[in-house]
Amino acid sequence: MPLAPDDRGGSGRARPAGPAIRVLLVDDHQVVRRGLRTFLEVQDDIEVVGEASDGAEGIAAAEELQPDVVLMDVKMPGMDGIEALRRLRELANPARVLVVTSFTEQRTVVPALRAGAAGYVYKDIDPDALAGAIRSVHAGHVLLQPEVAGALLAQEEGNGGQGRGTSLTDREREVLGLIADGRSNREIARALVLSEKTVKTHVSNILMKLDLADRTQAALWAVRHGIGA
Repeated sequence: MPLAPDDRGGSGRARPAGPAIRVLLVDDHQVVRRGLRTFLEVQDDIEVVGEASDGAEGIAAAEELQPDVVLMDVKMPGMDGIEALRRLRELANPARVLVVTSFTEQRTVVPALRAGAAGYVYKDIDPDALAGAIRSVHAGHVLLQPEVAGALLAQEEGNGGQGRGTSLTDREREVLGLIADGRSNREIARALVLSEKTVKTHVSNILMKLDLADRTQAALWAVRHGIGA
């Protein structure tokens, strides 16, 4: 299951294929934001549209600027990244959130993903890999570094629910397997010769039947139970 940064950009240089990916930086350290901006601004397909220093500012900026991807720290003064993630979900903001943090504890990782993060990487990630990660989550993929996936899988083992998969139809199991492979709805639609609307319906049914909150949990559940990669 490809739950690691997508390096399709090779050297990290973008391959423009449409509008630039609009990115919002949310981190309480100005030097971190400056470093991220300096690197990302040389990517032909990524545009930094704004910055925020805490979760509350991040929410306001996301609502105003409508970025495609938000790079969000977890530990910040005032409203932290996890609460900001929850608020963005409540507002149905379409931005995909990639958590970029130095905290690796399961007690931090799991709540961030439960709150709606599309991916979780560490601040020491290679710059080219970060650009690939932004492209990957923007394309609809679930993106986790291996140890992060391990933390979620470890928690999943204690949650039971072994028999929930029996309620899935054959088509839903096919879709779930492709989610586990890291495919976006568009890619699943192409692979199964379906419309994206139909795929979205299948994904919603899968989440409901398995009592899961999002695609990240679905992908990990699939791997845990031998479905997909």
